[in-house]
Amino acid sequence: MTHCAPGIPLHPRLMSSKPERISVLCRGPGPDESRQLSYWQWGRADAARVVLCVHGLTRQGRDFDVLAQALLAAAGGDLRVVCPDVAGRGYSDWLADPQHYGIATYVADMAQLIAALHRQAPITTLDWVGTSMGGLIGIGVCATPELPLPVPVRRLVLNDVGPTLEWLGLQRISTYVGLMGRFDTEQEAVDSMARVSVGFGPHTSEQWMALSRPMLRALPEGGFGLHYDPAIGVPFRTLTEQAAREGEAVWWQAWDRITAQTLLLRGAQSDLLSAATARAMTERGPRARLLEFPGVGHAPTFVPPQQSEPVVAFLLS
Repeated sequence: MTHCAPGIPLHPRLMSSKPERISVLCRGPGPDESRQLSYWQWGRADAARVVLCVHGLTRQGRDFDVLAQALLAAAGGDLRVVCPDVAGRGYSDWLADPQHYGIATYVADMAQLIAALHRQAPITTLDWVGTSMGGLIGIGVCATPELPLPVPVRRLVLNDVGPTLEWLGLQRISTYVGLMGRFDTEQEAVDSMARVSVGFGPHTSEQWMALSRPMLRALPEGGFGLHYDPAIGVPFRTLTEQAAREGEAVWWQAWDRITAQTLLLRGAQSDLLSAATARAMTERGPRARLLEFPGVGHAPTFVPPQQSEPVVAFLLS
């Protein structure tokens, strides 16, 4: 299934382009379950070089509109940029059991998506950009050698995330995930999202609108709601500090198995990825190259050129 959507030209040097919305069938997480996973595809559908861009916990694939257009402009269009709506978000189906909203499900989904992309056009180069949750999914994919990928991930970009996540940042996210309800107007919804997303850093009103509009769905009774299943917050809010700390060892073991060249981005004021954790990520495992953005918390959006251009250079060099 394919749909067209208008591009959002926020970068001064972006080529004119529109993404297609395409759906693939995913199996699981239950043995008899199947559902539609939607993704936004930019560039040439037959390009052998693929960049997979995966969003954060409450977001959706249109977050990467600016970065996708910048990548295509720099690559001369000879590239396929794929930005999925993770299960329960955007146009992807919601899960019947909210307890299945987790990294294991998302890793399996991404493996199925990559296999579908490879069937459409053989992939020879695969890169990954992951913001927050999307970065954790990327770590899971890169650290699981038994996944039936057509090629391993060559280059990995992690946006403000790592094996250790700060508890205060997790608590902040838990105060709004799945709890933001109905808005009378589009502008009211945009203003509300801007307040909880202050960590994104300074943006113009046009940029806030472009980032926020794909997050909204019109409600049958009127007004707007957010474009995700509120139940994605159920497993998140059951997480305890002790469980989070116990899981760190597993994430660090995964980090040490990664062989992809890795670029780690951090908002200098991030409350989720500490400076100490970021530094440790440069000293073990893939020994990431670290780049910090001043005046930004969790998480950089790739909308300002100073954020998108280093990613483009890293992936296309």
